[in-house]
Amino acid sequence: MDWYATVFELIDMRSFSNLWYWIALSVVWSSASHWVMGVPFDMIQRAQRHGGQAETDMRDMVRININRLLYISGVAGMWILGAACCALTMLGGLGFFYQVEFCQAVFLLIFPLSLVALLSVRTAHKLVRDDPVTDLMIRILNRHRFYTQAIGMASIFVTAIWGMRQNLAIGVLGS
Repeated sequence: MDWYATVFELIDMRSFSNLWYWIALSVVWSSASHWVMGVPFDMIQRAQRHGGQAETDMRDMVRININRLLYISGVAGMWILGAACCALTMLGGLGFFYQVEFCQAVFLLIFPLSLVALLSVRTAHKLVRDDPVTDLMIRILNRHRFYTQAIGMASIFVTAIWGMRQNLAIGVLGS
C-alpha cells in the first residue's frame, strides 16, 4: 500500500460523514459567538452587571480590537477581500460545480464566517463613528453577537441539510 492510499484511508475526504467535521463546525460557531469583536462574552456580561473596573477593561479590549480590525481593513482590506472572494469562488466552483465534497464542506464552513467578518468590520465602524457610552456599546455588542449566532444557526442548518443530502445520495449510489 502506498502512502497516498494510507493518508486518504486515515483522513476520510467524505467530509459530511466524518465526525471530526461536525465537531469542528460546532467548535467554530461556538467560538465565533463567544468572542464578540475579539472580546469574550463573559467580559461583556461582567461589565454589564458590575461596572467599575470590569467596564473599563471591556471598553479597553473593545477599543484595542476595533483599532486593530480597522487598521487591518484600512491597510489590506481590498487585498483580503479579493483573496477571500477568489478562494470562496474556487471552493464553491470545485464543490458545487465539480462535486468535490471536501470543497463543499470547507465552503459551507468558511462562507458564513466571511459574513461574520464583514459584520465585524461594519460594527467596528459604527462603534468608532458613534463613540457610545458603555450601555449602548454593550447593546451594540449584544446585537452583533445575536447576528453572529443567527448566521451560525442558519449555517449549521444548511450544512446539516446539505450533508444529509450528500450522505443519502452517496449511500444510494454506493449500494
